[in-house]
Amino acid sequence: MKLSVIIPAYNEEGCIGETVRQLFHALNSAGIEHEILVVNDNSKDNTLKILKILSETHSTVRYITNEGQNGFGYAVRKGLANFTGDCVAVFMADLSDDPNDLIAFYRLMEKEGCDAVFGARWSKGGKVYDYPKHKLWINRLANNIIRVLFRIKYNDATNAFKLYKRTTIEGLQPLLAPHFNLTVELSLKVIIRGYSYKVLPNRWTNRKTGESKLKIREMGARYFFILLYCLIEKYFSRGDFKKKW
Repeated sequence: MKLSVIIPAYNEEGCIGETVRQLFHALNSAGIEHEILVVNDNSKDNTLKILKILSETHSTVRYITNEGQNGFGYAVRKGLANFTGDCVAVFMADLSDDPNDLIAFYRLMEKEGCDAVFGARWSKGGKVYDYPKHKLWINRLANNIIRVLFRIKYNDATNAFKLYKRTTIEGLQPLLAPHFNLTVELSLKVIIRGYSYKVLPNRWTNRKTGESKLKIREMGARYFFILLYCLIEKYFSRGDFKKKW
């Protein structure tokens, strides 16, 4: 089972090299057939130059540029339209995710045959390092609202770090979210449409270089839109988008 790893990158010259190198060596050491697909989100710094070098020196690394509308969701969707593996994970460019956790996700999917594996930073076994306090309060509030609205136990729908089978991604179309709200759309559609998923605790570490691209003030209305969209599907679609077993 070939693993594709999509890394959206916008102005990540300070960390993209280390992220890709660590991921490459971890997956190679684990003997996992893979590709690392970096989506350059029209960066204005030296990210593209670094990606060219990485693709020449690391056999499983390739990159594409999202030259259309830019944003986290657009970049991830560009990657989801171009990956070549049997399963695909979203991995952050700042190395806030742990390559060893990705390997654990892959092994679980390989063993259980589930349609998706969700990361859980706030469950027993999960670890969070240096999470900004203001974002922590907003994160827990948002995830608790999602749990109540959709009557689910999963408590980290906003976590981008997840693994999906190719067939799962195909079954979640169409994807609408253009920004970080894509993480919620993917999570909720897996659940609403009846795809099987397992949850594993994962580690999250705040970035050491650069700045976060998530702007809370800009995202409130966008998250609300996606929640409303998914609620309408859950309660009014009459199962038209459910997985056909």
